[in-house]
Amino acid sequence: MTPWLHIVGIGEDGMDGLTPSTRAVVAAAEVIIGGERHHALSANPTADRLAWPSPFDALIGQLKDLKGRRVVVLATGDPLWYSVGARIGRELDPNEISYHPQLSAFQLAAARMGWSMADVETLTVHGRPVEQMIAFIQPDQRLLILTTGSQTPAQIAAFLAERGFGQSRLTVLANMGGEDEVRIDGTAHGWNETVPAFNTLAVECVAAPDAALLPRVPGLDDDLFQSDGTMTKREVRAITVSKLMPMRGALLWDIGCGCGSVAIEWMRAARYARAIGFEPKADRRTLAAANAAALGTPRLELVAGTAPDCLEGHPAPDAVFIGGGLSDSVFETAWSALKPLGRLVSNAVTLESEAQLIALQKDHGGDLVKLQVNRADDIGPYRGWRPLMPVTQWSLIKR
Repeated sequence: MTPWLHIVGIGEDGMDGLTPSTRAVVAAAEVIIGGERHHALSANPTADRLAWPSPFDALIGQLKDLKGRRVVVLATGDPLWYSVGARIGRELDPNEISYHPQLSAFQLAAARMGWSMADVETLTVHGRPVEQMIAFIQPDQRLLILTTGSQTPAQIAAFLAERGFGQSRLTVLANMGGEDEVRIDGTAHGWNETVPAFNTLAVECVAAPDAALLPRVPGLDDDLFQSDGTMTKREVRAITVSKLMPMRGALLWDIGCGCGSVAIEWMRAARYARAIGFEPKADRRTLAAANAAALGTPRLELVAGTAPDCLEGHPAPDAVFIGGGLSDSVFETAWSALKPLGRLVSNAVTLESEAQLIALQKDHGGDLVKLQVNRADDIGPYRGWRPLMPVTQWSLIKR
């Protein structure tokens, strides 16, 4: 099958930066779709020019209607790296599409900074919650970030400063490869620069001695979460999330999510991991939303309702955590929805819920363990071990 749709990456140098074969594709197009700046960078006096539709999802229907004509979609840089090409490729037959990549903003920014791409985290907050970059703030970490607009660097500078990374070095790069290329350098603390709306941000994280350490592995300090006191504690949470096995793009159902600690740690642990938190209490959902924003997982979805009724109609999960409201019907509903090779974990602190886990383990198998954590604490003029409530944990994999 000969592709009728060409997705072309274009840079600030316009047609001059394209290979001869890609220039020929653009010159032969009957229809060219792109943003205003894309059209300004490309030459073809005879093609029909179309702007991005609104809403953007309408683009797929528009492209399907154009099938049979020679169509070019213009994108910035590499159309398959945080760009429109991936979205189109999920909806249309790949055999109908030909991709023509250009140097991406990440590659150009890395070259300007002298950074090895293998040692850099590449992120986008373009059209997405800016807070999601918080999960990547680490000592000595280098970040390249596609931004939403001129205000984004200041927002990120504030996130860094609030967490003890105020001396982090920020570089805004704009119009890379063009005649009007701009570079603006500064530090997170006191950042007050005016920058172009279309920019890429390079961040070199520098931690102060009192900086907040927020590793991607589970087990964040309990004090980092706003809570009403009912939450899965740090040590148990680390074991729980490890049994849930976060994976790229996987979906967790957190049933009885409380302040959201397990769901948030799940989402932080793997790229693009998703979670739905089911919680009947409005005040706890409010806490979970605040924690998700503060800890870099603003896309945590929160659902009001009591299980199992509230579980109906949601995408099938890759993992399920039952942190509250355990019953046979909740288990059966979650287990039926769980994908093959899905992981289910349930924690119990009461004798009644422990008895349920013992019965379920007898019928379905899996691992049953007792977790006991003791923390050193002051006892008068001395110190001793203060026990937390023991937790019975049941975990199994659906095969």
